[in-house]
Amino acid sequence: MSKEKVVLAYSGGLDTSVIIPWLKENYDCEVIAVAGDVGQGEELDHLHEKAKKTGASKLYIEDMQKKFIEDFIFPTLKAGAKYEGKYLLGTSFARPVIAKRLVEIAEKEGANIIAHGCTGKGNDQVRFELTIKALNPHIKIIAPWRLWDIQSRSDAIEYANQRNIPIPVKKGKSYSRDKNLWHLSHEGEDLENTWNAPSDDLYMVCTNPMDAPDEPEMVEIEFEQGIPTTLNGKKMDGITLIDELNTIAAKHGVGIIDIVENRLVGMKSRGVYETPAGTVLYAAHESLESITLDKDTMHYKEQIALRFADLVYNGKWYTPLRESLSAFVDETQKNVTGTVRVKLYKGNCIPAGVKSIYSLFNEDFATFEKDEVYNQKDSAGFINLFGLPMTVQALMKESLKK
Repeated sequence: MSKEKVVLAYSGGLDTSVIIPWLKENYDCEVIAVAGDVGQGEELDHLHEKAKKTGASKLYIEDMQKKFIEDFIFPTLKAGAKYEGKYLLGTSFARPVIAKRLVEIAEKEGANIIAHGCTGKGNDQVRFELTIKALNPHIKIIAPWRLWDIQSRSDAIEYANQRNIPIPVKKGKSYSRDKNLWHLSHEGEDLENTWNAPSDDLYMVCTNPMDAPDEPEMVEIEFEQGIPTTLNGKKMDGITLIDELNTIAAKHGVGIIDIVENRLVGMKSRGVYETPAGTVLYAAHESLESITLDKDTMHYKEQIALRFADLVYNGKWYTPLRESLSAFVDETQKNVTGTVRVKLYKGNCIPAGVKSIYSLFNEDFATFEKDEVYNQKDSAGFINLFGLPMTVQALMKESLKK
């Protein structure tokens, strides 16, 4: 009889390198590794060799960058979703795009088990597993970190050394990092003490703002229905635009945040995130919405953004509510077309101009100079009616004192 097949979410890092032999030892199975390319770059180099040496029967390296941008990043950008006001969800929405492909490959390979290397303390286990449940509830899930006796990175390194498994790290200090086209995150080590400032040599994408150029740089971005399409006058696909904007913004130290966030599993954790292009795109998109959305829609959309961010962070991408919110957001973006200019300078992204044919900003009404369209006397009656409930309340209180 042929062995049962297990599809493994594979990165080539310490955890997944150890998981392959662990699965084979404990389940006597064939392991098919799947690496999702969402812009990790050099991290994907030599993965075929690594996977083979650790015992995988096959490795898929799937280019998901276009789908990642168009189906996950841009919908979240259009929603204006930021988790707890800061985090641009770089790791959060990278998980469902990978998990979806894991399900597709499992179905193709005739495997009914998917394994992942997420720990029992983190959010990613939820994001992977909720996606799998939503897309194929019959697939079983193996999460070794919830099952094995390995309790730490040092234990995992020792396990690998005992079996002559090539691993990318050695014993000692190292941050836990996640990289993709959108961001790079840093967690662990000295960051676990919230009194410690990030070390000057922590950043791997952005220039330290203190060392950024002394001259500012202007960037111009054009949007079509909420989606960035042109950078500095050049029309680009999403991958190229984000890649080039990452380079420009990172040079000026733009996109660094240090946040203590509330994890889904109940604990607080600290992360330092580098998201240069994302920071500029969010600022530019907000600027364009400020002149193209009416007050009621803008204020209601701000509420939607909070809920949307929670859904993405909590791994609920493939849910009716997220899809419904995206439908609402898409409707709001029909007139979010125009050009935004921002100034980048030593970690700052400063609005420097916005225009749109759909602009609701009307100089004839807004001017402080003399105008022929607004009768200031009208405001007195408006204030009387608008303040009527407060007037009645005050009169009631006054009558009680008599």
